[in-house]
Amino acid sequence: MNKRRNLCVLALALLLAIASLGGRAASSTADAANIVKGDTKENIRIVQQRLKELGYYTIKVDGIWGSKTLSGVKRFQRDYGLVADGIVGSRTEKALGVTLKSSGGGTTTSNADLNLLARCVYGEARGEPYTGQVAVAAVVLNRVRSSKFPNSVSGVIYQSGAFTAVADGQINLSPNQSAYNAARDALNGWDPTNGCLYYYNPATATSKWIWSLKVELKIGRHNFARG
Repeated sequence: MNKRRNLCVLALALLLAIASLGGRAASSTADAANIVKGDTKENIRIVQQRLKELGYYTIKVDGIWGSKTLSGVKRFQRDYGLVADGIVGSRTEKALGVTLKSSGGGTTTSNADLNLLARCVYGEARGEPYTGQVAVAAVVLNRVRSSKFPNSVSGVIYQSGAFTAVADGQINLSPNQSAYNAARDALNGWDPTNGCLYYYNPATATSKWIWSLKVELKIGRHNFARG
């Protein structure tokens, strides 16, 4: 009887430990979004290094956002008269005296941009090779940086007639993990198209104009062009 009770206690303890680890992992993922300009390891390292220099962070600079980093940011904010929310926005960045790199090669992005970009990737390129999914996201970001198009992710994606996924409603589908990963990779600077502004599926494209563009490369079913 004692042996059975001990086994039950051990099993309960193991379940509690697993739940605790799961909670910490989920918290760490959510906390990473507290760096407004992007949750890249490079930016997290910059914040950690500066906090360490100022005495607010004492462990290894590892580029991983965790409870120690969050606590250090909040203590710094309180001491410097900022809102102690743990979010490294422009005011906290300035007070720290650091310059963080924006996601997407200089374009400041938000979670809303990431979600919309992932929806665009899913609507336009699910079933394509992963590189092709990143390429579609990169085209959106290349347009954001181009003077020929709107200067925001939402403006580019919802520009009239720009994307089939918007026209047929597939933009409203829930993206899978691959679409989110592709969007993140593009936001972090990966551009398999080397600056292309257009893509199309030659099996379904009907626009005479799109066919007039020089094809720079082909990935999966899509042709990519600079225009």
